[in-house]
Amino acid sequence: MSYRMRLGLLMSADSFIVIFSIFIGYWLLASTDLIVPLVIIVSSVSLFISHHIFAHFFKLYKRVWQYASIQELSAIFQAITLSIVTTGLVQLIAFQGIYTRTLIITWMLHILLIGASRFAWRLYRDTVFKVDKSKKRTLIIGAGSGGSMVARQLLNSSTSELHPVAFIDDDFTKQQLEIMGCPVVGGTEDIASVVKEKDIEHIIVAIPSLTKTELNHIFKESSKTKVKTQIMPSVEDIMSGKVSVNEMRDVQVEDLLGRDPVELDTHSISEKLTGKTVLVTGAGGSIGSEVCRQVSSFHPKKLILLGHGENSIYSIEYELRTKFPHIEVEPEIADVQDLERMKSVMEAYKPDVVYHAAAHKHVPLMERNPHESVKNNVIGTKNVAEAADQAGVKVFVMISTDKAVNPTSVMGATKRIAEMIIQHMDMISKTKFVAVRFGNVLGSRGSVIPLFKKQIAAGGPVTVTHSEMERYFMTIPEASRLVLQAGALAKGGEIFVLDMGEPVKIVDLAKNLIRLSGFTEEEIEIKFSGMRPGEKLFEELLGKDEVHEEQIYPQIYRGKTPPVNVDVIFDLINAFEGASVEQLRAEVLDIAHFRVERLLKVVSS
Repeated sequence: MSYRMRLGLLMSADSFIVIFSIFIGYWLLASTDLIVPLVIIVSSVSLFISHHIFAHFFKLYKRVWQYASIQELSAIFQAITLSIVTTGLVQLIAFQGIYTRTLIITWMLHILLIGASRFAWRLYRDTVFKVDKSKKRTLIIGAGSGGSMVARQLLNSSTSELHPVAFIDDDFTKQQLEIMGCPVVGGTEDIASVVKEKDIEHIIVAIPSLTKTELNHIFKESSKTKVKTQIMPSVEDIMSGKVSVNEMRDVQVEDLLGRDPVELDTHSISEKLTGKTVLVTGAGGSIGSEVCRQVSSFHPKKLILLGHGENSIYSIEYELRTKFPHIEVEPEIADVQDLERMKSVMEAYKPDVVYHAAAHKHVPLMERNPHESVKNNVIGTKNVAEAADQAGVKVFVMISTDKAVNPTSVMGATKRIAEMIIQHMDMISKTKFVAVRFGNVLGSRGSVIPLFKKQIAAGGPVTVTHSEMERYFMTIPEASRLVLQAGALAKGGEIFVLDMGEPVKIVDLAKNLIRLSGFTEEEIEIKFSGMRPGEKLFEELLGKDEVHEEQIYPQIYRGKTPPVNVDVIFDLINAFEGASVEQLRAEVLDIAHFRVERLLKVVSS
């Protein structure tokens, strides 16, 4: 139906209702009010004209009534009330009196009939087209504003394949009530029984304020049913127009393992980065590239992308130039193992802040290639740090790992030694040197999740090294935010650590990924392959001698900084080339443990 036809139909219906209402009102009170025909005619004309004026003003002819709500009822009430008041004023002026009882009856009939005419189409749709047998019976988790929004959209959508039949909500005051004809049948503990009782074929989680822990609980309950579970898009995405309410997405493993984000102190970070020159090593890697993105949002004057891989540097350079055209982006293909090259780059750009993300991080590979681990993680860090010192860099932030705590691997040991170099440099330099320790980063290159996904796609089995192995997890954006916040908090010599909550069992991670991929553990087998060289069952974020119990920023801790003996590190750097694989592996582990154990004994004596 065209707009003109729709407008004509509504105006004709309203005109009939206006005339009908006032005549019926006068007829009902004919025995008590002596009303002359002239009064009826003048009142009818006045009500007719004023109604259409106020109907236009409140846009009663432009509203989509199949989605009518309280706002539409309010508009009807205001338009009709004002038209009745106007008619009363006309009566007062023309006839020196107001026929109050007649106008009240007219007002009541007017609201009843106009409201009924507007809601008739919605009532027709809700009754005639209410249930499409081909649609999947859907359970909505959350009976708040988000759940109501999803239910309304699904009920009014002719294209959605989902039909809401019930709500779940832990708020007991909502249970046993109905929302849009769908009952609130219980709490999250009742998900499995409700799915069975109501023949549910689909589950939607519709709680925008849900924490990661709560979502994990809901997913565990939902996974008992083997019914597909999806989550509504974020309110920000809906409001920005990126997606509509009924565009549900699958639950991702990041939703279950990612943590509630750390809020940044944007003011202090802006002071360090806005209008400044920033250099990022390893800028093409998972963490390095995300650090570049987040640094760019603070509008630095210049951003130097330093990395060894030309393809990855090209990719992040192109992305940043496209998204942040106002920032000077300078790519530098260079190897951190080349001291002279690091000095020349630092001298050329004189950066204010350096984020050092370049490193070898794969535990089994570094066990087989300890010389490369020393060259990249130890010597590379020393080169970049010394070059930064000579160039007068104000803040230097090195990215470390939880594997540096009581390390059992070459990779962890070399990162611990790199931390020791950073702490030593802070003691002898005007530059503020700090380190940031991460747990496992979800989705980073070489992480366990991409491997599990490939194994699931191939039909299994999914290989887990040990049934009791646990790891801390964080998302790439969160890891990068911590890097920026550490730079803003730096006083010099600190090791910053995020409060990462409870560690996650790798086998539970594998089970979640299997379920999220639409399979059962019977279909995709989990095999235990045994621990690899250098691996530990449990990771730590701070050694027992490093812990400061108080948080220096919400969810961020600062480790203590005991003395560092750099002589043994320099000896290692000078002589590592001639050592065998076994000798070098033993030596880096001894040095990494020396600070935590033997060095403290020497100092205390």
